[in-house]
Amino acid sequence: MNIDEIKEILPHRPPFLFVDEVVEISDTRIVAKKHVRTDECFFAGHFPKEPIMPGVLMVEALAQTGGVMLLRKNKGAIPLFLGIDRTRFKKTVRPGDTLIMEVEILQKRGDVVRISGVARVDDEVVCQAVIMAGIKK
Repeated sequence: MNIDEIKEILPHRPPFLFVDEVVEISDTRIVAKKHVRTDECFFAGHFPKEPIMPGVLMVEALAQTGGVMLLRKNKGAIPLFLGIDRTRFKKTVRPGDTLIMEVEILQKRGDVVRISGVARVDDEVVCQAVIMAGIKK
């Protein structure tokens, strides 16, 4: 799935769209990529001489990845963050890195889901989190 197809599903737009392509997808699992460019707007202030992707944006990228999986059959819906648990940041992410994000559903009740996400760069875990999300139709 390319960026244009992702934009048909997610309401997010640059500079706040953190999913560039989907590698694989099912009803319960998704793998996607975010190519971290040197010109990302957040690097101007985080940090000018030592650019590092903010951890909260890695979690957002995982949540958006889950959003693609959840909303592909609910186009026009809005994904809502409801909670974040067990979040860990293991390594820094820098310009030129590619985040590989794997997200799977842990539990689903109506329009509320708990998903588990892991982001990697070069096979090393950089971020992991359990996210609770809802779908506003």
